[in-house]
Amino acid sequence: MQNEAILNQLGYAPNDALLAQIERIAKNTAGYEKIIKHIMDLHEALKVNGAYVAMSNSEDVFKIKLDSPSTQMLHEAIEKIERFRSRYKVELDKVEGKPTYYIVGFRA
Repeated sequence: MQNEAILNQLGYAPNDALLAQIERIAKNTAGYEKIIKHIMDLHEALKVNGAYVAMSNSEDVFKIKLDSPSTQMLHEAIEKIERFRSRYKVELDKVEGKPTYYIVGFRA
């Protein structure tokens, strides 16, 4: 996937700083090429649950942010994230005290 297309799909307006951050995320995420399409698919699937994938402001990784407006929608979003993690062998780190996960990378 092209970096500009990734930014557009995530709702960002591509610029030099964001393109540079995507490059750092790609280098920092184990197995990036194997999972990027699945990350974008997860982003689309989570939208109906008030959750989304974005670029972290503090780390060079993608994050999954859970802003679900109801307990039911939150539960459904977490189920989708768990299926994504299991099916595509993706390592996630839960951010302490926040409804956020970092996408660390593909685990063999």
